[in-house]
Amino acid sequence: MSRSRRVRPWSIGPLKLRRAAYLALLAMGVLVCGLALSYNMLLSPALSWIDERATSFFRLFLDEKGAADAKWATAGALLLLGIYLGWLGARNLAREFVRFTNPSFEGKSVGAWVRQRALSAGPNIVAVGGGTGLSTLLRGIKHRTNRITAIVTVTDDGGSSGRLITDKGMLPPGDIRNCLVALADAEKSMTDLFQHRFEGASGSLSGHSVGNLLIAAMVDITGDFDRAIAQISKVLAIRGRVLPATLDNVRLRAEMEDGSVLCGETQIVNSRLRIKRVFLDPGDVTPLEDVLLAIAEADVIVIGPGSVYTSVIPPLLVPGVAEAIVESPAIKVYVCNVMTQPGESDHMTASEHVHAIEGNVGKRVFDYVLVNKASPGQYLLERYAKSGQEFVEPDVERIRAMGLKAVAANLISETDVVRHDPMRIAEAIMRLAK
Repeated sequence: MSRSRRVRPWSIGPLKLRRAAYLALLAMGVLVCGLALSYNMLLSPALSWIDERATSFFRLFLDEKGAADAKWATAGALLLLGIYLGWLGARNLAREFVRFTNPSFEGKSVGAWVRQRALSAGPNIVAVGGGTGLSTLLRGIKHRTNRITAIVTVTDDGGSSGRLITDKGMLPPGDIRNCLVALADAEKSMTDLFQHRFEGASGSLSGHSVGNLLIAAMVDITGDFDRAIAQISKVLAIRGRVLPATLDNVRLRAEMEDGSVLCGETQIVNSRLRIKRVFLDPGDVTPLEDVLLAIAEADVIVIGPGSVYTSVIPPLLVPGVAEAIVESPAIKVYVCNVMTQPGESDHMTASEHVHAIEGNVGKRVFDYVLVNKASPGQYLLERYAKSGQEFVEPDVERIRAMGLKAVAANLISETDVVRHDPMRIAEAIMRLAK
C-alpha cells in the first residue's frame, strides 16, 4: 500500500470534522499565546502597537499604575487561556492519532501511546508449549512486550478438541484458543464468549467451547488452519501471534515403564503407569516455516510451564524445532511446574522434569531453569494430596550439577488453587532478558 493510501483514512469519513475542530483548537491556543506574549512586548517589538493601544484603553478608567497592572493581568489571562486551548487541542489530536493507529484503544492517549511504544521496544519472546501453563505465561508476558510468538502443541485429543478432530479432520483448537484469549486485547465480553463452554446441554453442542467452534468455522471459511488462526487473532486484537508447531495431523504415543505403548494424549494421561518416553506418530511431520523463523529471530525462548510429557515435549519433537532452538543465540529458559500431575509427573522433582525433557528431545534446548521456591500453605498441600498431586521440589543444586543455571524465585499465586502467577513469571524472565 502506498504512503498516500495509508495516510488518507486519517482525513476522511465522519471523523474529519471532529479532527479539524481539534486542529483548529490547537491553532487557536497557539494564536492566543502569541497574542499574550506580544501583548507584553516579549514576542516582537514590531507588535508594540498592541501594547500602546491597550495602555491607552485602560487609562480611560484607571490611573497610570492601575492601567499597567490591568495590562499585565489581561496578558496573563490570555496566556493561560492560550495554553489551555492548545493543551486541549493537542490532547484530543493525540488521542485521535492513537485511536487511528490502534483501533482497539480505550483510555488516556498519552499513557497509551507511551505504553504502546514501550511494548514495541520489548524483547522478542518465543514461548513453546501448550495447555493452561503456556496461556498463563502469555498473560504476564503481554504486559512487558508485544513482540510475542506462541508455538503451540497440536497433540490434544480430548474433550471438544478431540471431537472436532474426529468430525472435521482438523487440528485440535483448544490449546491455541487458550493462547489467543491470553494474548487478547479485545473487550472482556468477547473473550468471555470465546471461552464459553456449553455445559449441561444435550446433543452435539454439549461440552463444546464457543471459541473452538468459531475456529472450526473460520477454517471452513479460509480453507486453512493457519489462516483461520490469523483471522481470529485480528478479531481478538491479540498482542503477538499464535502458531501451531505443525500443520500436519499428528498423534502422541508413549512407551510406558512396563513396555506397553499407548496412543493418544488422553489415554496416556489417564494411565497410571509411569511414562518412559513419548514420540510423535507420524514422526516425519513438517514444522511451520514461521515457527523456525520466529525461533531464529528470538531474543528469549521460553519453554513451559505445562504438562511435561503432553504439553512441553511434543512441540520440541517436531523435526527441526529443537535444532532451531539449539542454534538460536537467544536466552533459553525452561519454566518448571509448581505441582506434579497425576499419571504424568508423579513424585517428580524439578531436576527430574529437566531430565525428562532432555531425555526425550535428545538435546539441551535451554540454559536456564526457572523454579518456584515458595511452598504453598499446608491446607492447599493437603487438598492437592487428595488428588495425587504434590509440590515440585526445587532441587536447585542437582539442576546446577547438570550444568544448567537454576533461578529460584517465588512464582506462585495462591487462591483456592496453586498456580504460577503470570506477572511474577514475566518479571523473572524479563530480568534474564536484560
